[in-house]
Amino acid sequence: MFIALRTEVEAALEGALSRLELPTDDLGIEEPPEDVPAVLASSVAFRLAGEMGATPPQVAAQLADEIDVDDLTYVARLETQGPYLNFLPSDAYFAETLAAGTDDDYGALPDRDTSVVVEHTSANPTGPVHVGRARNPIVGDAVANLLEVAGYNVERHYYVNDAGRQMAVFTWAYETFGEDDLESDSDRDRIEYDLVRYYQKGNAYLEEADEEAVEAAEAEIQTILQGLEAGDEATYERVQAVVDQVLGGMRECLERLPAEFDEFVKETRFMRDGSTQELADRLRETEYAVLEEGAWQLDLEEWGIEKKLVFLRSDGTSLYTTRDLAHHEWKFDTYDRAVTVLGEDHKLQARQLEATLDLLGNDTDALDSIHFSWVNLPGGEGMSTRRGTGIMLDDLLDEAIDRARDEVESRLDDRIRDDDLDDADVDRIAHQVGIGAVRYDIVSKQPTKGITFEWEQALDFEAQSAPYVQYVHARCCGILDEAGIGVDGDVETEVDADLLETDAERHLLETIARFPAVIEEAADDLEPHQVATFTREFGEAFNGFYRECPVLADDVDPEVREARLALVAASRHTIANALGVLGVAAPESM
Repeated sequence: MFIALRTEVEAALEGALSRLELPTDDLGIEEPPEDVPAVLASSVAFRLAGEMGATPPQVAAQLADEIDVDDLTYVARLETQGPYLNFLPSDAYFAETLAAGTDDDYGALPDRDTSVVVEHTSANPTGPVHVGRARNPIVGDAVANLLEVAGYNVERHYYVNDAGRQMAVFTWAYETFGEDDLESDSDRDRIEYDLVRYYQKGNAYLEEADEEAVEAAEAEIQTILQGLEAGDEATYERVQAVVDQVLGGMRECLERLPAEFDEFVKETRFMRDGSTQELADRLRETEYAVLEEGAWQLDLEEWGIEKKLVFLRSDGTSLYTTRDLAHHEWKFDTYDRAVTVLGEDHKLQARQLEATLDLLGNDTDALDSIHFSWVNLPGGEGMSTRRGTGIMLDDLLDEAIDRARDEVESRLDDRIRDDDLDDADVDRIAHQVGIGAVRYDIVSKQPTKGITFEWEQALDFEAQSAPYVQYVHARCCGILDEAGIGVDGDVETEVDADLLETDAERHLLETIARFPAVIEEAADDLEPHQVATFTREFGEAFNGFYRECPVLADDVDPEVREARLALVAASRHTIANALGVLGVAAPESM
């Protein structure tokens, strides 16, 4: 209903400004401070004061006189407060919010008939996913969820780097060394942990072996790279034998988050189908192409980029970015819009790619990039798959679940444990809370800000964390269960919303009403952390209602009871769907 009210306010202001023959390009609509009872306010009087030759409060009063509130459905009153116009909600606003909130899909926006491909994670298949890269699948998955709820037709892609030097080194090492040559046992019984030892052994050999041995190894590695470039089927199959095994293990790790994909797009696809070579040929024909020391490069100064982009090496082989350019042109041909989630170390590459796509005549307005900073652990451990250092994402998730289980166990007294929760329940809750704590803590921060993951903060049931928000959902489910309705039961929706008249009830309804607008704005900005912020605000609003407004007490009027139960049901749908966007489980009990 917030979106409907905002639309109504916009139309009312535009009409008033038009009648006064004033510009309507900036309405100054904003959410007022918490101590103002309005749902929306307008500061447009500030902008118009000079043009109208009056003070802002005088302008606000004149505009208010031009708006007939009786013509509006969701606005009950319009009040001026100095230079501000404050719009107060009507009974219809609250009644329709309550009815809409009891829908299972509450918050989802209408179909936009627009396809979007969200590419994220895309870590090189050289070994286990480490903690430093955890932000990519978590943020990427949340962005995809957010766009889907906002009405887009979304596909989730993982772009597999299976043609670069790293994979050539990996393939050579896998074929060269045996188990007896490896210096350590596998850290975990899963294929990528086993095979990464070959990759690490190969890199160590290239650093430590004598010059003649290194030259021989480099010749074999170069043969693999040349074979891929030439489209040699036997070389491709050799590399894929490594890539597919490692990628299979990485997928198992990512599914724990969960972060799932519709397609794993391999960069060799764009070499084998000829599109990379075709693109390189087009680039060489542009006025921006220069040949320096045998390598073809692009001069992108016209786009404010000083560093030239090499798109063909002196030996004629393509680079990752060359293949990614072909990949992106395929995206533009297949989808209406492309969103890519990248680490902050890819900013220059992303700028070069966008500029090159532009000079090739592509509509780069359809391209969006989200850059994120790394996740650190206390102590600042370094992360390197090549050297075999760092903390793996699997280890972080295991510890999160163990710590959550300890926290849950500490909160259960013997009676609750015996009567309501068995070991399977505790395990379920520990998994939901532990994984949720990791995801929520990471996605709730602005991507550009670095994160140091702190256990105490992430698993604090009393602070604004995943457990804090998850507990709101569990509390809603508990109330509905106690009322005999249950989570999947039908709550009475034909209730009188006017009975929800306390400040706590009205504040909760207003917060519920904002949810679709939060989805809309967060999707437009590609910022899922806005949804996380909303969940914390929602948690505070619901807990205020829970403290002040008993639902099932014996002395509560039956009609009020039914209205409050509907409000609890609307609250449950709101928080469950918001958590769903973030990829955080909504436990029914905690």
